[in-house]
Amino acid sequence: MSEYKIGFIGAGNMGGAMIKGVIASGLTDAANIMVSDFDPEKYGPIALQYNVLTTNDNIKCAEFADVLILAVKPNIITTVISQIKDHISEDTTIISIAAGTMISVIEKAFDKRIKLIRVMPNIPVLVGEGMAALSPNEYADDDSIAKAVEIFSSFGKCEVVSESLMDAVVGVSGSSPAYVCMFIEAMADAAVLDGMPRDKAYTFAAQSVLGTAKMILDKNYHPAVLKDMVCSPGGTTICALKTLEEKGFRDAVISGQLACSQKSKDMSK
Repeated sequence: MSEYKIGFIGAGNMGGAMIKGVIASGLTDAANIMVSDFDPEKYGPIALQYNVLTTNDNIKCAEFADVLILAVKPNIITTVISQIKDHISEDTTIISIAAGTMISVIEKAFDKRIKLIRVMPNIPVLVGEGMAALSPNEYADDDSIAKAVEIFSSFGKCEVVSESLMDAVVGVSGSSPAYVCMFIEAMADAAVLDGMPRDKAYTFAAQSVLGTAKMILDKNYHPAVLKDMVCSPGGTTICALKTLEEKGFRDAVISGQLACSQKSKDMSK
């Protein structure tokens, strides 16, 4: 069990999910976690459920934390930083999950040397299966990066990447749960057309996506090899794949994802 103290500024869906994951994994004790939010209705339920420390004073949270997670919206992150910047220890590791907010913007707001890691998590954090990209600044040392990896691995998987890849991360991870949901919904619609009840259709479709993903992640199957394993000569699966290719399935996914990452680039300018 880790003994460093973790502070969360922001108790919204993502912050709450991260706290749940950290506690559930046994990474640290509740006494080592403090949550700050201006709205007691947000941090109140978290305090009751997980017995963590809470406050509506961001400065108090900043002074408490060895690792401070800024789990706030991009439109208020510089305001929050202006409140706490003079109360941050030079040893504090700062983690920002504010979407689209570049390292340079955060560094400028603090106006001093900080150990900073920009992180892009995604919504499956809510069920302990998140995927996060971690981009350290030049001052983040090995210990800071190790703590960030430990935290984000407690409720999913994470990879350390260059900030230059963050827009690609938005496309392949941050926004992709929406594409996956569209795919599951389409498969379920087809099953309903074939006469299957809607609730069962969603179960069959979603479990197939989950199981396939686990085979790729846990068993290291290459997607193409796994695909070929399912395709019998002259069978049903290869017939489906032929039709999907004819309808431009692969091109539609690639084009949509590239449009997403381009939008991310445009928003960061």
